[in-house]
Amino acid sequence: MTVLAHGVGTRTDLPIPVGVAVGAAALAVLVSFAALGLLWRTPRLGEGAAGRPLPGWLARVCDSRVTTGVLRVVALLLALVVVGVALVGPQDPPRNLGVYAFYVTFWVGLVPASLLLGPVWARVNPLRTVHAVLARLTGPAPGADGVDRLGYWPGVAALLAYAWLELAYPGRSSPRAVGVFLVGYAVVQLVAALWYGERWFTRGDGFEVYSSLLGRLAPFGRRDDGRLVLRSPLDGVAALPTAPGLTAVVLVLIGSTAFDGLTRTSYWQSGPGVAGEGAALNATAGLLLTIGVVGLFYVAATGIGGEIASVADSPGRFAHSLVPIAAGYAVAHYFSLLLLDGQLTWILASDPLQQGRLDLFGTAANAVDYTAVSPRTISVVQVGAIIVGHVLGVVLAHDRAVRLARSRDVMASQVPLVLVMIGLTVLGLRLLLG
Repeated sequence: MTVLAHGVGTRTDLPIPVGVAVGAAALAVLVSFAALGLLWRTPRLGEGAAGRPLPGWLARVCDSRVTTGVLRVVALLLALVVVGVALVGPQDPPRNLGVYAFYVTFWVGLVPASLLLGPVWARVNPLRTVHAVLARLTGPAPGADGVDRLGYWPGVAALLAYAWLELAYPGRSSPRAVGVFLVGYAVVQLVAALWYGERWFTRGDGFEVYSSLLGRLAPFGRRDDGRLVLRSPLDGVAALPTAPGLTAVVLVLIGSTAFDGLTRTSYWQSGPGVAGEGAALNATAGLLLTIGVVGLFYVAATGIGGEIASVADSPGRFAHSLVPIAAGYAVAHYFSLLLLDGQLTWILASDPLQQGRLDLFGTAANAVDYTAVSPRTISVVQVGAIIVGHVLGVVLAHDRAVRLARSRDVMASQVPLVLVMIGLTVLGLRLLLG
């Protein structure tokens, strides 16, 4: 996106050389794999009863219809403001609240919100609110039984559409383009939900799918009996049920973020990404190719591992191990964007239409404070997020292998996937810091 900075950390901001950082990260993943083979001999994750129940009063407040209603009304009003300003507000991108609210505060902010609190978008999704009203007029959903057969494939399509808008569409920074995309997206989602029922959003709304997957890593979750608990984040991810398209969802998230990193390199900006008639086509091809390459290596690695351990459908069974990697990539790539460019959301919100008549929050005259977080801090967070994400992925994959494979095949079956994870670690850090 032309109006948004990606990150201000560079290799010179790291307290150690880039090569050392990349090597140490790869070694951390390898050492974790070796240690798990020695110390983790039985499955420990994903039990439905895992977690410590939270106080009853807190659970009642969180589950209250009043709490849900208030959150959904607020979310709907904010969504209407964002869409309205994008469509009728100033068409100069740096002065339009809709652009920053959507690309930064919403899309990037969804990551820490979900990692801390759980599947927040499923709770406040304004499309669910509108659907609930429309469903009273249209009656029962005729295709409600078809959601499980569709799996996550509609969510894959939705996330690809967003990734294309953000990373390949030439007019992505146009406020009107943002507004039109949001309106079109809402119409498609609501029509589908009226046919398939409210459960459509859990599989078809890309933003809800994204938030729910990341929410599996949150310290708060629900047991099989519905009780709100404090839990190990890995228990939440390990309990993720397999479903058609789940693997593709996570591969799209990782591949599109990797492509975002590629577009920031001098190779891309002086070659395929040079503005011109072919820029959009090159970006589209690059996006799909990057996702395809990541997917090819993952499917090949899990397929080989499955053959070694005689485990069927290995790509689907191990897809959950990619969730923390996707989360680590998202944090590493967009941490600085949220803290720095995200300030513009609150600045522009004081005078949404930029007519100089309002200063609702007293921030209209403010400027972005680019010293809010240092370049070195950004670089350290980037490296740490990618390392932690891949190490957690190795832990999840090992626990699943211990559960599914014969004891003598556990370590051998994981070697191909661990090698891919090491490769992704090196690639992710090179794209960010090189």
